[in-house]
Amino acid sequence: MNINFYRWCITGATFLLMLASQQTATAQRQKTHWAADGYQYYRAKGDSILELDTRDASKKSLLLNTSALSPAGHVPITVANFYISDDGQKVLIFTNTKKVWRYNTRGDYWVYTIATKTLKQIGARRPAASLMFAKLSPDGSKAAYVSEHNIYVEDLATGKVKQLTFDGSTKLINGTFDWAYEEEFACRDGFRWSPDSRAIAYWQIDARKIKNYLMLNTTDSIYPFVKPVEYPVAGEDPSSCKIGVVDISTAKTNWMNIPGDAVQHYIPRMEWTTSPNQIIVEQLNRAQNDSRIFVANVSNGTAALIHEETDKAWIDGKERWGGDPMGWEWINKGKDFLWISEKDGWRHISKIDRDGKETLLTKGAYDVITLSLIDEANGYIYFIASPDNATQKYLYRIKLSGGDAERVTPADEQGTNSYEISPNGKLALHNFSNIYTPNQSEVISLPDHKHLSGAEIKLNKDAKNKPEFFKVKTVDGVEMDGWMVKPTNFDPAKKYPIVFYVYSEPAGANVTDSYGAGRNGEYVGSMADDGYLYVSIDNRGTPTPKGREWRKSIYKNIGIVNIQDQAMGAKEILKWPFVDSTRVAVWGWSGGGSCTLNLMFQHPEIYKTGIAIAAVGWQLTYDNIYQERYMSVPTDSAGRGVFIKGSPITYAKNLRGNLLYIHGTGDDNVHYKNAEMLIDELVKYNRQFQLMSFPNRTHAISEGPGTSLFLRTLYTQYLKDHCPPGGR
Repeated sequence: MNINFYRWCITGATFLLMLASQQTATAQRQKTHWAADGYQYYRAKGDSILELDTRDASKKSLLLNTSALSPAGHVPITVANFYISDDGQKVLIFTNTKKVWRYNTRGDYWVYTIATKTLKQIGARRPAASLMFAKLSPDGSKAAYVSEHNIYVEDLATGKVKQLTFDGSTKLINGTFDWAYEEEFACRDGFRWSPDSRAIAYWQIDARKIKNYLMLNTTDSIYPFVKPVEYPVAGEDPSSCKIGVVDISTAKTNWMNIPGDAVQHYIPRMEWTTSPNQIIVEQLNRAQNDSRIFVANVSNGTAALIHEETDKAWIDGKERWGGDPMGWEWINKGKDFLWISEKDGWRHISKIDRDGKETLLTKGAYDVITLSLIDEANGYIYFIASPDNATQKYLYRIKLSGGDAERVTPADEQGTNSYEISPNGKLALHNFSNIYTPNQSEVISLPDHKHLSGAEIKLNKDAKNKPEFFKVKTVDGVEMDGWMVKPTNFDPAKKYPIVFYVYSEPAGANVTDSYGAGRNGEYVGSMADDGYLYVSIDNRGTPTPKGREWRKSIYKNIGIVNIQDQAMGAKEILKWPFVDSTRVAVWGWSGGGSCTLNLMFQHPEIYKTGIAIAAVGWQLTYDNIYQERYMSVPTDSAGRGVFIKGSPITYAKNLRGNLLYIHGTGDDNVHYKNAEMLIDELVKYNRQFQLMSFPNRTHAISEGPGTSLFLRTLYTQYLKDHCPPGGR
């Protein structure tokens, strides 16, 4: 479901940043493209690609200039993303991009050959902007790509194109994924080159039995038309999934015999091992509480189970902790790999060998948040963690043999730290912010964390009206982190209206020590200047580094545990002498919208005004991968009961306060059906409320001229009208 960054949201596994609507030129968030020596790196800038030196910020050179990227008879191509071959002689350039659901993953590709200074389009005979996930072969001689759900390979020297799959359609999908896999497993790029460049392993998703959700477009033509989206709701079978390996020379696919029902299991991750005759696969059962790792033999399709893990709640698959959706963390020349699990109650790193023997490497009462780098040459693993403060992030390292974690980030850089570490492990691009310090970037050496170039990190100690962190303990004994932004010129003798910002579900956390966390991008003007107290708290079930029990206490309890924690936390906060308990508002988007509705309906004695945006009103309408992961598979009436118990519509009759409900009719994620079901229930019990439907807008409600300003103005005016600002 959905968390809000200023005004954007994540639903399920989709993180739409504040400027998501402007992502017209990027396929995915670009990673740093490192040169072979690990000191230089490359960045795209318009119609050029620059080479930069991490040790000297002023040192820049052109890898490709405007002239090099100007095809004969065409204007220069704009670089949305690029990839450099292993030998550094070819540059694959992605341009003319088009959005597929969330990201611009479809477009045109060109290859620039440095030795001959030639630029050539690949897939030129395919429809314009139809290529997806083009990749150069490891030997640099070919490129493969997906177009209209089939896989093609092209010889870069001769231009000869060979089609490798022939059965692709909008429902039988080769080399990429359906809506649900993309949304909830971050699966988009669905094929991988073999290490010897002779074969391609790929996913095939069979969505032919998935029912279409029929979205009605009433704005883009005189006559409305239907836009179907294959969308398996909770309780409905997911798409079937299988893995094939196609031989480049024969175009023959050999299907891998992965044990288990192909419909009742997911395969969220697949990669080649270090051998050109083996792939490794992570499989999750439909309930996502049984994770199995198989190694499959490409020649005969047989698969051997080498590792299995179960959980009473759910297991976060590799896509939830691996960061990069591609790659497998091999060590010891492919004899072992690293894995993360919560088996001992905390998220820790283990080493697993090809026989399945597991060795725990990190130990202690802390969570590994993400892996950053395996520096095998020097014998270390770098990772992000924050043992003492769940709102922050720091770089740590341990020896590959295991042991105590060593903090690398300096003690005085308290906040949120992220790193892009060079392949040689000797330096990193370091990004820092905290809740009152804007983002800053520098290059540092490792492991001493010495400043090399860029602006040195400095905390904005002179920031005015800094957001304050606090902890609140409920009557149930649950202690939660929170932040608050006090009104400008705060007078403790006065009472102020309070606005709670909520998300509350397992897809994201609000209370982070990062810049912007205490800002409300939906408010026109300054909430603090106008006299509001702005507050957020993170309940049990949010993905904060507080251990397995904290995160998984929400299992089968979305809409119950999170609502109890939020409400009981609010009750404690309302005891503060400067809070006006008669002026209490709450708001959120998507999962936060659902939380807002539940709080308004289940605890009308606390919350007087609510603004809910794009909310899931009835959990049985949301997609099966997300909802079943956290609520179980609803196979009978008892299973459906927990979904109903946690759904806002169940409690809509209890509305007493002021409610503004907002939804886009073109929302392919949280369908507008949720709004209409909610409307029917509120009408049934004569519960008056205000509705704003945005015609043909998606989950982000960003499309169309004036939309964002209109939404912000509506939000601000409604809040001022029903929860008046200012101290009294």
